[in-house]
Amino acid sequence: MDEVILVDSDDNFLGTMEKMKAHQEGALHRAFSLYIINDKGEFLLQRRAANKYHSAGLWTNACCSHPRPNESTMAAAIRRLYEEMGIATSLTHLYHFTYKAEFDNGLTEHELDHVYLGTFNDAPKPDPNEVMEWKYMPTEEVIKDVKEHPENYTEWFKLSYEIVLVNTFIE
Repeated sequence: MDEVILVDSDDNFLGTMEKMKAHQEGALHRAFSLYIINDKGEFLLQRRAANKYHSAGLWTNACCSHPRPNESTMAAAIRRLYEEMGIATSLTHLYHFTYKAEFDNGLTEHELDHVYLGTFNDAPKPDPNEVMEWKYMPTEEVIKDVKEHPENYTEWFKLSYEIVLVNTFIE
């Protein structure tokens, strides 16, 4: 049984809860989103597997998940990036934000999301249970495609990618 870490709005630990129950109740919990760029300045995007319990088939950042109880967010980010995408690289914490999104299936994402950035230039080796496809995409194309086709992207990606771009490339 997967558990998430419940937090308050200042990211203080409040306890743990079974992951699906937290999404059913919309409980605020700790999460992370990882952005990977290559030396060309392209973002690594993944399309979530069709079997995901929400946001299946949508494009998003390289990796996102939740730390386990008693696991630091950084350690969880490094672990999940390798498990999900087959990538081992160093990460830098950029910022965090809180969001709440309700889905058609009755689940709610209510997360305090820590955003990390890393670099990687090779092809990832994604777990097919997590990722149906991936691509490197130039910054300008990411901006244009999200504006023209927001329905193709996860909620957390739409809320976080521009801040990552500003902190990374755009002067």
